[in-house]
Amino acid sequence: MKKRAAKPDQPSAAPRPAASKGGGSDRLAELQRLIQVMVEQDVVEVEYEDQGTRWRVRRKDPQAVAFAAPAAMALPAVHAPAVVAAAPAHSPASAPAAEPQGEVFKSPMLGTFYRAASPDAEPFVKAGDKVSAETTLCIIEAMKVMNEIKAEREFEVLDVLVKNGDPVEFGQPLFLIR
Repeated sequence: MKKRAAKPDQPSAAPRPAASKGGGSDRLAELQRLIQVMVEQDVVEVEYEDQGTRWRVRRKDPQAVAFAAPAAMALPAVHAPAVVAAAPAHSPASAPAAEPQGEVFKSPMLGTFYRAASPDAEPFVKAGDKVSAETTLCIIEAMKVMNEIKAEREFEVLDVLVKNGDPVEFGQPLFLIR
């Protein structure tokens, strides 16, 4: 969740220092205090104006790392194909069904998963597709930015593990591949 401080007179904004006479070290100290307040209050972006100087400070999305722990909650989805693959072991006639075991292609970021460029477009990839390193697999929208996720190597897509429009977390399995 993105928090935003818009005005310096709000409690989450940095305290205003005494007027500076153009001293670079004073401005640097002021900027450091502003960043410290942002970290303490978990604020992602601040716009600050004082005596004709306007700053807009934006932190990189630290939440992506903070959400790595909940991604472990999503890992049981990785075990679902293994459980399905283990079921045919009871029936010797269905040995080829155990073949879809493979690697997992994980989400590189937190956001919303989209299989296609638009709702009426064909999905970028589907089960059975063989992809190259430059193939776009999906789009993950994060902070209103559409990020194309590339395959980065050659492989075959065995299954799509996420539904279109679902929220995904950093490290969450997106595709079953081999």
